[in-house]
Amino acid sequence: MADGGRRTADRIPTEGRDLSGMMDPMRSAALALALALAGCGGETCPDTVEPVSVSAGSETPHVTVTLPSESRAPAPPGEVERYRVPRDYAPTRGPLDAPVTLVAFVDFECPFCKRAQATLDALEERYAGRLRVVFRHYPLPFHQGARPAAEAAMEAYAQGGDAAFWRFHDLLFAESPNRFDRDTLLRIGRAAQLDVTALERALEQGTHRSAVEGDVALAQRLGVSGTPSFFLNGRMLSGAQPVARFAEVIDDELARAERLVEGGVAPAALYATLTWRGHGVDPDRVPDDGDAGDPAPPPPRRARRVPDPDAVYRVPLDGPLPQRGPDDALVTIVSFSDFQCPFCSRVLPTLEQVAQRYGQDVRLVWMNNPLPFHQQARPAANAALEAFAQRGDAAFWDMHDRIFANQRTLSPDFLEQQARELGLDAAAVRRAVDQDTHAATIDAQQRLARSLGASGTPNFFINGRNLRGAQPFAAFEALIDEELAKARQRVAQGTARAQVYEETIRDGATSPQTIEQGAPAARNRPDPDQVYTLAVPADAPRRGGRRPEVVIQEFADFQCPFCNRVQPTLESLLQEFGGRVQLVWRDYPLPFHQNAHEAAEAAREVRRQAGDEAFWRYHGLLFANPRDLERPKLLDYARQIGGVNVRRLERALEQDRHAQAVDDDMQAVRDAGARIGTPSFFIGRRGSDQVRLLQGAQPIEAFRTAIQRALDESP
Repeated sequence: MADGGRRTADRIPTEGRDLSGMMDPMRSAALALALALAGCGGETCPDTVEPVSVSAGSETPHVTVTLPSESRAPAPPGEVERYRVPRDYAPTRGPLDAPVTLVAFVDFECPFCKRAQATLDALEERYAGRLRVVFRHYPLPFHQGARPAAEAAMEAYAQGGDAAFWRFHDLLFAESPNRFDRDTLLRIGRAAQLDVTALERALEQGTHRSAVEGDVALAQRLGVSGTPSFFLNGRMLSGAQPVARFAEVIDDELARAERLVEGGVAPAALYATLTWRGHGVDPDRVPDDGDAGDPAPPPPRRARRVPDPDAVYRVPLDGPLPQRGPDDALVTIVSFSDFQCPFCSRVLPTLEQVAQRYGQDVRLVWMNNPLPFHQQARPAANAALEAFAQRGDAAFWDMHDRIFANQRTLSPDFLEQQARELGLDAAAVRRAVDQDTHAATIDAQQRLARSLGASGTPNFFINGRNLRGAQPFAAFEALIDEELAKARQRVAQGTARAQVYEETIRDGATSPQTIEQGAPAARNRPDPDQVYTLAVPADAPRRGGRRPEVVIQEFADFQCPFCNRVQPTLESLLQEFGGRVQLVWRDYPLPFHQNAHEAAEAAREVRRQAGDEAFWRYHGLLFANPRDLERPKLLDYARQIGGVNVRRLERALEQDRHAQAVDDDMQAVRDAGARIGTPSFFIGRRGSDQVRLLQGAQPIEAFRTAIQRALDESP
């Protein structure tokens, strides 16, 4: 370590600095040791370094090193000192709602940064699901190749997102601390499967220079003076510290996170809640780094946004799900819950009261959202889902009741014993617990919860309307009575009881809906008269008239049942209106449909290789098999339509070649100011980007009306 530190010290810029102390052998050795422990130095050394002891018989006697520290305001009594470190627009690894966020400021040529990577890998394994790692650049001025390496890494991020960045990151550190020249970076880019021409152009033009400089400016504002430097939930930790030192801080933060969540803070809001008063960022800035979840407490002068109580969310009931109550109940309550959450346990008597009061008019549907700091919640979820898989609803609710009655003793042995007592295949239950057998179901339900802003537990959606927390019976009663009246009105107008829930949520929101505190609730449905500006992209798949009068832009998701349901209606429209109407496909994969995004990417690659006709054949196969859209199936469907190089398709999916294009379609809707679910249709005259929105799998009459309205308007 001393040698490594001495080499770093030799490269410290000397201009304008007093070197007399460094020329003294004892102080020079001390500085080398200090840098070896703390990491590479910037223009100044790290803020604090522990005293360094050298054993008897070494060349240097015991030395205590004291380095200057910036004066900072002390932390409030009973609280640790924190810094507010933004997490947006940075490469990330780990869950978005992890209770602990580690932001690392790193230099790719720094040997201590390389050494720290093994520590980070160990921490990510140890705290899987509970730790999020965010990367920020701090190339030091005496590492001449560090800045080009940082810019190249950001080009990898621009090309392929997080996956491409971390792949490039790992290859860089495999060669670090060697100097990174342009040829080396291009060679690494090829190994990382990047578009090397674009990488070379980005390096020549300095495309990502401002992003790297922004990280450097942020680091300096936070007082970072060496690499590596880390912030764990805003708590600074400098140098290539051992795993035990990180674990000490992480364990403390996990305990704090659990207390905050039990007090009502959503997991996705933990980071902002802990750091919003921290050092380093304009104190008037409201914390908002792009994460989903409840807003953190802003300064009093700012208006606070709260969930819209009237918003209806689309909460699909995909696949068999544990439920109590009949399929044709007029009111459906979807419960996102955690088997180890005390508030989930507390609300159970209220749910029993609901069942007794409303009988066959209400059903309760269970979905899992095990919080990352409840370490026994996920195994318990696997046990309950295995019981459901073996013997249906009755076995699930029996296991559910036993788990909640013994929340403090949810060991694998306990869960296996409960399965045995219930007459289940106990060995299969134990395997499910040990092997996370039902991970796909649990993960999909957690993604759905996050996408709807329901990060904490318990969270309920009553015919799509959100009720948060262990609320009293009166809160449930008021909302159920309101929804029950609407449901009965639907039935009176001809909707079958079994279709009430789907009809109610059909046009529901798929992302959190908020209003300014004190403001009236927003209307749930779009204004049919509102005009949006949304241009038709020149390269989108299309069918129908070549020179149409009206263009329909369809934003859809290959896993969405409502998108599937509307396809025959669209076929009828194209036949009815002939060449006067053209249909343009645009992607809008919803976050809780785990295969939808890749299916959209696959369809784009099919079209790139074989054109529109192949795209629409592939589109038809995807909608014919919405439950079988894993990658092997996507490749198989391409073989079936013919004319597609399947190996090239597979490579395009591996490289996320079309991921950005899919995301661009979704961003276009946001830029237009629209909030949509799927399917959604923007309808307007050809040649005009002024369009109106029609949402949902509407009957053909609704489309006829919208098309005729567009035809009647002046070109």
